[in-house]
Amino acid sequence: MRDLPASLDVPGRPAAVPPPAALRMRAEPVPAASRRPAPLMRRVEIAALRPDGSVDSGPRLLPALLPFEEPFAAFARGTVLATEHGPVAVEDLRPGQRLRTASGALRPILWWGATLIVPGAPGQSPEMTRLVRIAAGALGLARPEHDLVLGPLARVVLRRPGIREITGCPEATVPAIDLADGEGVIAIAPPAPAQVFGLCLAGPERLLADGIEIESYHPGPPAAFPLRGEALDLLLACFPGRADLAAFGPPALPRLRLGSTGLFEAA
Repeated sequence: MRDLPASLDVPGRPAAVPPPAALRMRAEPVPAASRRPAPLMRRVEIAALRPDGSVDSGPRLLPALLPFEEPFAAFARGTVLATEHGPVAVEDLRPGQRLRTASGALRPILWWGATLIVPGAPGQSPEMTRLVRIAAGALGLARPEHDLVLGPLARVVLRRPGIREITGCPEATVPAIDLADGEGVIAIAPPAPAQVFGLCLAGPERLLADGIEIESYHPGPPAAFPLRGEALDLLLACFPGRADLAAFGPPALPRLRLGSTGLFEAA
């Protein structure tokens, strides 16, 4: 799949264009003064393994809203992941390749997605204007082994005191940006459009990026997912073979946020 261009006129840049038919409301006369602007749309690239083994790939337009953007925004370009044949950069991965998970198991990639972070683009959510840089050793010995840059919506696996008391499990996933402390973990605004990526496997998996465990895309508990109806159908259409949220399987780990007080809380 070709790389997305890195000019200001870029495919991933949110643009005020008419929404896809699935999100259009029935046309009714509306006074000019009360008309709302068309929702921002974000161009994404998708490569997905169909149930018959073929690959569905190409660009799409999705609303520039976090539930639609999260599948595409876990890894920055250049992030290296462990595969059965050794380290491979995320931009070079393709559906069907097998990743080595944190447990040592090999699991095939079923879905690969990409879009662009465009600094300064008007109207987009603040979360999609930054990357997350984790300095070497910031999360423990050799975690990561080298400085690591992640996408804005990456979720990392943590084992910390207090997690078991909240969840009953010794570990949980936490947004990488919540760990920003201005020293070991910082949010950075890229000086130019930056490509970001997401990966989805048959179920939620812990993927290894330079010693850090990062959750593959999973929408989380269906009851907590914010999209419904036609909006949900539009997202699911990006994932061939998954007719509903249950098809992603149950979440492997609880999800937490790190609050402003430094204490964990339910996501």
